[in-house]
Amino acid sequence: MRKYEVTWLDRSGDIGELVRVAPAIAAFEDAFSAFARGTLISTAQGPVAVEDLLPGDMVKTVEEGFQPLLWKGSTTIVPNARGQSPQMGRLTRIAADALGVARPMPDLVLGPKARIYHRTEAVQRLTRADGAFVPARDMIDGINLIELTPMSAVPVYHLGFAGHHRLIACGVEIESHHPGTLHELALRGENLGLYMSLFPHFDDFADFGPLRYARLRMSDLEMLGVA
Repeated sequence: MRKYEVTWLDRSGDIGELVRVAPAIAAFEDAFSAFARGTLISTAQGPVAVEDLLPGDMVKTVEEGFQPLLWKGSTTIVPNARGQSPQMGRLTRIAADALGVARPMPDLVLGPKARIYHRTEAVQRLTRADGAFVPARDMIDGINLIELTPMSAVPVYHLGFAGHHRLIACGVEIESHHPGTLHELALRGENLGLYMSLFPHFDDFADFGPLRYARLRMSDLEMLGVA
């Protein structure tokens, strides 16, 4: 089990808070562990550290400009914790300029479940779209993208909106929270109810809306020979 913390914007414009213990499984952890503490998110007020964002803040999205943050989730990863998947004890550091000029700037440290917007010929062939989201950990090369095992506990976060968006973190386009389809989430009964209780600003799973972008693994692209 794992402790999850949530703040959200309710219909009256007030900020709610809750803390809940829920299973330490991928469906839950994916929703809380994209950004490491200190990640700078582009907002209407300029770059703001993810831990300082509050529901209602206007966050820059690539598609629709500034949108209100509706939900922020956080948990803590503890390296080498008993019963924790090894992946949940690791971070990904992207060196400055590794993905292009000022992408990122400065170095960017992402949580274990972050996805980066990836544009290549292979993505376009697979999706017939400009790009797709790929797990940051899939892009680790040991040079520009490095796996980190922190020495101590690290808070990690995710950010949710009314739709599926590309956010800008230190110049890099990162996926906002979206659970995917109900089939992909693979939760039923009590666990699905517990999951939805962590999103009190939504009444029903359908309120998450559709996925705007495809999600791929680097292995999908490597099969075509062009990543």
